[in-house]
Amino acid sequence: MNTQRRLAWLAFLGSAAVLAWVPGYFFTDDGEGSDAQATVSKDAALAAQTAASKGAASPALQPRDLFPSKNWKPAAQLATVTEQPVAVAPVAVAPAAPVLPFQFVGRLDDRDDQQVFLQSGEKLYVVRRGDVIDKTYRIEHISATELSLVYLPLHLSQTLSVGSAP
Repeated sequence: MNTQRRLAWLAFLGSAAVLAWVPGYFFTDDGEGSDAQATVSKDAALAAQTAASKGAASPALQPRDLFPSKNWKPAAQLATVTEQPVAVAPVAVAPAAPVLPFQFVGRLDDRDDQQVFLQSGEKLYVVRRGDVIDKTYRIEHISATELSLVYLPLHLSQTLSVGSAP
């Protein structure tokens, strides 16, 4: 039985070798196929030439595309897009007062008068209602929570928080 098993395996492997060798022997890729096969064979020949010039393996050992794709539709032509410059109209920006340069330091409430201490950089200002600071800001109103100033060059009103109500 051992001999029969060996003969069966030998017959099976021999027939598998013959079936693998026969298509390569009888059917060669001479370019008689479709355009895709011709392109593949041209690409393979070009790859074989470059590989031979670099000293690589022979062209027979180069991988082939076993399942080449076939497309019956013509290649799609992509449309070209040209960008046109957009004319941007200048936007008129309304003038705005700069950020208040003052910080609230403290407040002094007398019976007749309210004074607020403001700091700008290293300068300390003691201001009352109606005072003008550096010919730029005028004090309009002093309340328990806000100080109203007017930026004189543009006549714009601004407020500064001066604490909370007692």
